[in-house]
Amino acid sequence: MKITEVVKTSSFENVHSVEAKKIYADDNAQVIHMALKPGQSLKKHTTPVDVFFYILEGKGAVEIGDEKQEVEKDTLIESPKDIPHLLQNTGEDIFRFLVVKLS
Repeated sequence: MKITEVVKTSSFENVHSVEAKKIYADDNAQVIHMALKPGQSLKKHTTPVDVFFYILEGKGAVEIGDEKQEVEKDTLIESPKDIPHLLQNTGEDIFRFLVVKLS
């Protein structure tokens, strides 16, 4: 059994300059735990694989292509490969979410 405690996982340097912790990776998937402080945002970018986001805490906005929507805890958002997307913290507290990349 492998158990990963997010709090004990180190953040890795990333192009978005935000807290990002890779908590799972194999040949088929990657899971990254991200935390945005109030006002922080990911840079708009694309991924070469389909991804989904699962909101753990807080509230924010998700923009995928031309669509933008407010989201909060316990929401899952699908993001197809090669479509520009970003997430941003629009709340007053931390905005935590999982990024799941599917291979």
